[in-house]
Amino acid sequence: MNSICVFCGSSDNVHPEYLTASRTLGETLARQGLALVYGGGKTGLMGAVARGALGAGGVVIGIIVPDMNTPELAQAGLTRMEIPPNLHARKMRMHELSNGYIALPGGYGTFDELFETITWSQVGVHCKPVGLLNIRGYFDPLIALLEHAVNEGFVFKEHVQALHIADDPNSLLMCLANHQNPDEAVRRWMRQ
Repeated sequence: MNSICVFCGSSDNVHPEYLTASRTLGETLARQGLALVYGGGKTGLMGAVARGALGAGGVVIGIIVPDMNTPELAQAGLTRMEIPPNLHARKMRMHELSNGYIALPGGYGTFDELFETITWSQVGVHCKPVGLLNIRGYFDPLIALLEHAVNEGFVFKEHVQALHIADDPNSLLMCLANHQNPDEAVRRWMRQ
């Protein structure tokens, strides 16, 4: 693995622990020699993770759409900023550049990116690791929902188990590095 795509919120109106943990993740990625691929923003958790990686000497690649590429929203000083024409192209480019994915707390955009990535894994489009950095227990309700989906027969247990969850960056990155794709579950899902 040499690059991690991070999905996360852009709101500044959040508990400071989210921002601190995001910055720590960026620093940790840089220290481990992993490039950060992310949405290119400077606000909220997006800005915190980017500044953490940049401050620790890391490579940071922003992928931002033209409407968001403004002085108010775009992070300056990145290693590289790419500007695809729309959100679909943006997500595709983020996937192309990444060897694994981490979701930090966020809103609709983060959920969209996370679930598209999980869905692509479920149907065999990719076999890259996906993880949640569960800051302040933010993803606890989502984890409960996924377990409920398994119990109700809508999701295979193996697909939920393949989603790595930790509350600190080092543990999560270790899980991603040791990821075993549930290939048999992917084949079974595609047959049923």
